Amino acid sequence: MGELQLIEAIRDVLDAPGERVVRWTGDDAAVVRARPFAVTSIDTVAEGVHFDLSTHSPADVGHKALASALSDLAAMAAEAGEAYVSLALPESLATGDALQIVSGMATLAKLTGTTIAGGDVVRAATLVVTVSVTGWADSQDQLVGRDGATAGQALGVTGELGASGAGLMLLRRAVPSVDRSVTEALTGRHRRPEPRLAAGRALAHAGATAMIDLSDGIATDGRHLARESNVRLEIDIDALPLAPGVAEVAAAADRDAAELALTAGEDYELLFTIPPERWDAAASASDVPLTRLGSTLDGEGLHFTGGDAPDLDLLRGYEHL
Repeated sequence: MGELQLIEAIRDVLDAPGERVVRWTGDDAAVVRARPFAVTSIDTVAEGVHFDLSTHSPADVGHKALASALSDLAAMAAEAGEAYVSLALPESLATGDALQIVSGMATLAKLTGTTIAGGDVVRAATLVVTVSVTGWADSQDQLVGRDGATAGQALGVTGELGASGAGLMLLRRAVPSVDRSVTEALTGRHRRPEPRLAAGRALAHAGATAMIDLSDGIATDGRHLARESNVRLEIDIDALPLAPGVAEVAAAADRDAAELALTAGEDYELLFTIPPERWDAAASASDVPLTRLGSTLDGEGLHFTGGDAPDLDLLRGYEHL
């Protein structure tokens, strides 16, 4: 299928645009009715780095590409708006597989209220999907950055940790299989992460002062938040909310479960700080469970308490370069 035919086929896969979109695919550029504050991020997933087609379906790839970009909007507490997609397709990829990538995106876009408003298709040596997203807010006060934490606040995290890293190990057959339902849950969390958009907005409304999404693991992302806020994060290892099966997978790989959860990345949960008196309000408003991991102190970097793994303060998560 030629480029123009593929673009037409992609348009057929997409739902009708949201009400903000005036012009979308088919024109040279998208036209969107703006709200006062636009929140923009861009993410790229590449074959051999973020996924392998031997372990991920094309629809998984599309979902993951959009989810990782939307997770940045979740960390800012923005409302999802539009996505713009670049597909770099190898010659070996079938047309049907390219459409399945878009279909995986379209399904997640519908669930999150996102419009895929435009994009580009090019030939490349390997499969690369780049997604730029724009979220919206009506006031700057509705948004949360990484730099608002102060000493004496609670440190918390949404959901469960370690699932994606454990799932990747199972997909790569790096460890023996565990219970089938646990395996499916862990590999599913790696293939199709969920951006915590609703939780991000709820946390902001409840009074969260700083947030970051856990794309590279607390051992790296926590340091980003600590540095931008000029605080020290104290984290209780025993409080880490490990996903079911993570400890079993870690043991099979002769790794400490806490170390795996702190470093593996791609959980796309939200690490946040909030005044202690606002914790109950946040827990009541969030659509996913919250776990209090520790607190913020004067100082810098991360400090871990509890647990038995040595040298946790030296841990680092995933880094691309």
